[in-house]
Amino acid sequence: MRLTVKPLKQKDAGRGLAAIDRAAMDELDLENGDYIVIDGGESRAVARVWPGYPEDQGRGVVRIDGRLRGEADVGIDDKVSVEPAEVNPAEEVTVALPQNLRIRGNIGPHIRDKLSGQAVTTGQNVPFSLGLGPLSTQSGQRIPLRIADTDPSGTVVVTDSTEITVSEKPAEQIAQTGNSGAGAAVSDGAPSVTYEDIGGLVQELEQVREMIELPMRHPELFQQLGIEPPKGVLLHGPPGTGKTLMAKAVASEIDAHFSNISGPEIMSKYYGESEEQLREVFEEAEENAPAIVFIDEIDSIAPKRGETSGDVERRVVAQLLSLMDGLDDRGDVIVIGATNRVDALDPALRRGGRFDREIEIGVPDKEGRKEILQVHTRGMPLVDGIDLDQYAENTHGFVGADLASLAKEAAMNALRRIRPELDLEQDEIDAEILESMSVTRGDFKDALKGITPSAMREVFVEVPDTTWNSVGGLEDTKERLRETIQWPLDYPEVFETMDMEAAKGVLLYGPPGTGKTLMAKAVANEANSNFISIKGPELLNKYVGESEKGVREVFEKARSNAPTVVFFDEIDSIAGERGRGMGDSGVGERVVSQLLTELDGLEELEDVVVIATTNRPDLIDSALLRPGRLDRHVHVPVPDEAARRAILDVHTRDKPLADDVDLDEVASDTDGYVGADIEAVAREASMAATREFINSVDPEEAAQSVGNVRITREHFEAALEEVGPSVDDDTRKRYEELEDELGPSDEPNEPDVSRTFQ
Repeated sequence: MRLTVKPLKQKDAGRGLAAIDRAAMDELDLENGDYIVIDGGESRAVARVWPGYPEDQGRGVVRIDGRLRGEADVGIDDKVSVEPAEVNPAEEVTVALPQNLRIRGNIGPHIRDKLSGQAVTTGQNVPFSLGLGPLSTQSGQRIPLRIADTDPSGTVVVTDSTEITVSEKPAEQIAQTGNSGAGAAVSDGAPSVTYEDIGGLVQELEQVREMIELPMRHPELFQQLGIEPPKGVLLHGPPGTGKTLMAKAVASEIDAHFSNISGPEIMSKYYGESEEQLREVFEEAEENAPAIVFIDEIDSIAPKRGETSGDVERRVVAQLLSLMDGLDDRGDVIVIGATNRVDALDPALRRGGRFDREIEIGVPDKEGRKEILQVHTRGMPLVDGIDLDQYAENTHGFVGADLASLAKEAAMNALRRIRPELDLEQDEIDAEILESMSVTRGDFKDALKGITPSAMREVFVEVPDTTWNSVGGLEDTKERLRETIQWPLDYPEVFETMDMEAAKGVLLYGPPGTGKTLMAKAVANEANSNFISIKGPELLNKYVGESEKGVREVFEKARSNAPTVVFFDEIDSIAGERGRGMGDSGVGERVVSQLLTELDGLEELEDVVVIATTNRPDLIDSALLRPGRLDRHVHVPVPDEAARRAILDVHTRDKPLADDVDLDEVASDTDGYVGADIEAVAREASMAATREFINSVDPEEAAQSVGNVRITREHFEAALEEVGPSVDDDTRKRYEELEDELGPSDEPNEPDVSRTFQ
C-alpha cells in the first residue's frame, strides 16, 4: 500500500512507532502492535503499528518520527510502500555503548525495558535515554546505542525474554549500516534535530517548510507558476522560543547542506576581511546547493546603517544585501535569519527578494507548552500521576527554553535525592542505582519555584502566594474584584457570547492600611496570572523620554506574557493631575500621557488587567479615571465590626490564645482600626506574652516549656493601649465624600468643573 509520510506527535516520538489509520490497517490485515516494513525506494525501516490519530482518518497517511524517516531515507509528504513484516522475537541482542559512558553492573534489564517492542537490526543506531543526568536532559542528547549483533540475524524484536549483553567494544568501533536516522544526519554536517523535537510551533513550522522545503524539493512547481521561489525567511521573537532549533530541524529533515554564521564571528579588525568571510560562506553554500545559510543573531551584523557609528558594520550590511539580491544568481541557496530585535535590522533587508517572509515565533500558549514538556520529558522515568496538563496550565509566559530548564531542574532534583548513594570516587556508576531513579511531582514542584520566565526577568514578580483567605472581611470589595479580573479569564466564552469587553483596569482607593495591596496580590494569585508590580516612583528617570520608555516596556512585557496583572502601587505619584506644573520639567505629564495611550490606545490590551492603588484619588488625572481606562473605582473602606472580627481571625489563626480571649469583644473595642492596625494589635499582644514568658524562665528551660505559653485577655488590653487607630472620623468622612465625587464606576463620571479649572 502507498501512504504519505507525516510527522509523529511529540509524545510518541522515539519509540519506533508508525501511526496508520484504521481503514489502512484493516486493508493490510494488521493489528495493534504488528510490524510493518516502510520502503522509501532506496532504504527500508521496520516499525511497530499504532492506531492513527482521529484527524488522519481516511487520509492515507503514515506518521513516523525522524529516526524512522532517516532509516527509510524519506522526507515528510513523500510516498512510501507499506507492507506487513515477518519479524522474529530476539533471543539475544548485543549492544555497544559510547566510549564516554561508564556503567558498572548489569544494565541489560534497563536497556531491555527501554527497547521493549522495538524492531532492531545489526549495525543500527538506536537513540537511548538513561532518563537522567547531563547526557540525557534533552531529547536531542540521547545516547546513541549501536546494535552490535542479534540472534537470530536480520530484523528482530526486543521482547521481555530477550537477553541483552553489552559489548566490550565501544559503539565507535562497530560498523554502522544504512541510514540510521540521527547518525546519517550528523555525518552530513547537518544537525540531528527532527520536527518531533519542536513543540508548540505547528503553524510556524508549516510556514517555514512551505518556504524552504517546497522550492528545494519541487522547483518545477514554481517554474510552472512563472515565479521565483522565496529566497529568505526571517524568524523573530523573544529569546528561547525555538528560532535556532527550527532552522536546525529544517536543515536536518531536508538533507541540505547547512552553513551556520554566528553574527560576531565574521567581524574582523582588518579592512575588507569581514565582507570576504561573508562571501566565502555564500560561495561554499552555492557549491553545495541545495543549501541553507543560517545567520543567528542577524541584528549584530546587519543593524540600521543610519544608526550605527562603525564603518565596518555599514560595509557588512551592504555586502549582505548584494549577496542576497545582487547581480549574480544565488542558485538554490536559502537564507534563514534569526533575531529577537527585529526592529534593529536594516530596513533594506526586510523587503521581498531578500527576506520574503517574516515569521514571528511567539511565546507558546497552553497547548504549545504541553507539547514542549512532552518533548523534554520523553526520555525521563516519570512516576505515575504526573499531569503535564497541570504544569502547562501554570507556566504562563514560559518559552521553550524555560520549559527545558524546568524539566532539567526536575531531573537534577531527582539526581540530588540519590546522590548520597553514589560513590563519586569510582569511575563507573552502579546499574541498579540508574534503574531506581525516577522523577516525582515534588521534583517538578521544587523546580517550578526556582525558574522565572525569561521573557519577564527584568520586571517579574512571581505569582504571589496570598489567597483570599489571607484577606479578612471586605466581602463586597472582593466580589467586585472577582467580577472584574477573575471572571474574564475564567469564563471567556461567556463574555464573548454576551459581546462584552472585560474591564481594562481597577482603581482601589481608601485610607492607608485597609488592605489594598494585599487584595491586588490575592486577586493575581486566584486568577492564576503573572504579576508585574510597579512602584510608581521607580519609573521616573532624569533623562528625557526614559520614564515613558519604562511605561512602554512594562506594557510590552505584560502583552507578551498574558494573562498578566499589572499592579501600580501609589499611582498618584506618577499620574498626578496634568497642568499643575510641579517643577518636574513636565516628566509627570508625559508619563500620564504614555499611560493613557497604553491603556486605551490603538494596540489592544488582551488579557492584561491594570490594578492601581492610591490613598489620594483626588490627585489622579481625571482622564485616567474614565471608563475604558481605570473603569472600576473600588473604595476599600475602614472595616466595620464584622470585618474587624474576620481580620482578627486571619491574624490569630495560628496563635495560642487563652480561653479568656473574646475576639468579638476585641473587634468591638477597635472602632476606627484598619487592617494594618489590627495586625499590629495581634503582633503586640503576642510580643507581650513572649516578653512575659522569656523574663520568667531560664534560657535552658525555654524550649521545653514554650508549649504552655498562652496569649491572654490582658495581653490584648495592653496591646490596645499601645496601638491606636490610624483613621479618625474626619479622614473617614473625606473618603466617603470622595466616593460620592468619583461616583459609581460603572457610569461615566460627571466632570468636576471646580477641579478641572483650578
